[in-house]
Amino acid sequence: MITYSTTPKDIEKKWILIDAEGLVLGRLAAFVATRLRGKHLAKYSPHMDTGDNVIIINADKVELTGNKLKDKIYYWHTGYPGGIKSRTPDQILKGQFPERVVSKAIQRMLPTNKLSRKLMTNLRVYAGSEHPHAAQNPEIIDLGSMNRKNTRSKV
Repeated sequence: MITYSTTPKDIEKKWILIDAEGLVLGRLAAFVATRLRGKHLAKYSPHMDTGDNVIIINADKVELTGNKLKDKIYYWHTGYPGGIKSRTPDQILKGQFPERVVSKAIQRMLPTNKLSRKLMTNLRVYAGSEHPHAAQNPEIIDLGSMNRKNTRSKV
């Protein structure tokens, strides 16, 4: 028996479009990370970029469950002594680049290596509802209707 290995000519990349309005951030990020890696395909190969190109619109309208909007803290360090900085998702979503909350959540669900940096180039996140990728004819995926937990119900 011969072991099958995916080659670059076997890879067929699709374009998918996801509207993030009202979706739970973690569930959206997990779904997109799986699509970027290509783990939903039978021809998945862990050392190759077999995943799809993903477009996310309305990233500024994503929901966080519980008290994460105020309690979760993103830290980074400037490289200088005493240079630790922090922001909450609420501050980022109200700031200049609200799409960074979604892209950072997806990035942290991918392995930390060269391949994940390549996979992140297949992700396009936009804060508004407009995107410049209409020529690629992306397949629209309604993630909210797949599971009732994917959307945040207002109680």
